[in-house]
Amino acid sequence: MTSQPLARGQNTVLPVVDAVTIDVAGDGLDILAFALTASGSVRSDDYFVFFNQPRSPEGAITLTGPTRLSIGLGAVPVEIERIAVAVASEAPLGDRPMSARIVAGGEAIDAPAQGLSTERAAVLVEVYRRGGQWKVRCESAGWDAGFSALVRAMGVTVDEEPDAPAQPVPAQPVPAQPAIRMVKGEEKLSLEKRQKLDLRKEAVHRVLLTKGAAGCDARVILVVDKTLSMSALYRSGAMARVVERMIPVATQLYSDGNLEAYLYGKSFAKLPDVTVENSDRWVSTYIHLRGEHGAPMGPVIDYDKQIGGVNAELPIMSAILDDVAGGQPVLVLFFTDGGFHSKIPKIVQLITEAARRPVFWQFIGLGGTTTSASCDAWTTSVVESSTMRGSSRCRTSTGARTPTCTPICSASSPTGCGRRRRRASSIRGSLRRRADTCASSRKWYLCAVRMSGGGRSRPDVPLARVWRSPVTSVPGR
Repeated sequence: MTSQPLARGQNTVLPVVDAVTIDVAGDGLDILAFALTASGSVRSDDYFVFFNQPRSPEGAITLTGPTRLSIGLGAVPVEIERIAVAVASEAPLGDRPMSARIVAGGEAIDAPAQGLSTERAAVLVEVYRRGGQWKVRCESAGWDAGFSALVRAMGVTVDEEPDAPAQPVPAQPVPAQPAIRMVKGEEKLSLEKRQKLDLRKEAVHRVLLTKGAAGCDARVILVVDKTLSMSALYRSGAMARVVERMIPVATQLYSDGNLEAYLYGKSFAKLPDVTVENSDRWVSTYIHLRGEHGAPMGPVIDYDKQIGGVNAELPIMSAILDDVAGGQPVLVLFFTDGGFHSKIPKIVQLITEAARRPVFWQFIGLGGTTTSASCDAWTTSVVESSTMRGSSRCRTSTGARTPTCTPICSASSPTGCGRRRRRASSIRGSLRRRADTCASSRKWYLCAVRMSGGGRSRPDVPLARVWRSPVTSVPGR
């Protein structure tokens, strides 16, 4: 029998056979299986296979031993798209080696668990349909909260928690931490791209954990300036790097991992979502200044006639507000090289009027030399300075219509930058380029702005964020 290793995130096609067996190796584990529909949830609670319910209704999925699962692929209902094979334990899964062996015909596929530490439940592998074939993917995606959190995530109804073994109750239990999200399409990336994505996702996840926002579900909207003053940034590939670095932000903030996107100038165009899988094709299709682009990913857009080459922020901001009606949080990331100082009063008025809606605006200024190193800084900085809760360095007077803030050195300033300017200034000042004496270079200021609206202050909800990146060259490209 031939054997094939399968690393975390990798997938392979299963041989054309009906019977597949999956054996899990590891001490103290309960094996579980979830037959999932396109919605990502079980078809019903009957499609949760475990020690108390060892067989799916039609018999396609069966527990045939303490750590063995048998699947009859031909008998799996057509509504079932994925079969998630998981384990649960009372002890952290990182304390022991684990692996799943999938046997189909004369072939064996070995999928060792990777990257697990404090989790007490995890999906090890998924067997899924794709293009008329059955495939298997190594997942290693865990839940610190254990069995109950896992089954709820799969859509199983949990009436009551299982009885816990008798043991001393700690005085201050540590809350469970959500795991790093894995999204559709990661399995199709090359090993190098997957490693880069994993590193960036981990960096974003760490920031979200420190801000208490890990596990949230918020839409992420990318708005890219397509005016002619951006020519050098488009030619240098900086805008392509911007898109690449914002994808990990979307994967950890939004449950489906998609990054919604707009290009804007005098008018704007709504583009297809950027995903982990299509990012390279998306960039080559849409990141241009002039001409006609869009096919084959979407309709052809005349960049000169439909979008234009000068700044007009109000139309695109109004369109976004019209599109985000509802209670789901939305993070809007504006990438621009500026040039809209005269419109700031109207922009402030627009944001203030929408102050009661969960829309978080962040303007990221581009200029000078935007390198890979500075783009990497954005991956976490846009999250650090726009987390949708908690602290801010700004203050708002009760009943004020114009927000105030305290500018500080940006997140990617040199480490020697210790001179923080404490004088509060209006949003007009925070959006302008200021001379920073630190390191004898010019910097943009980081300014987290809490907006007030409706005649009263909202100090607990930061509704607008303004961050300017360095305009000087950053070494390490």
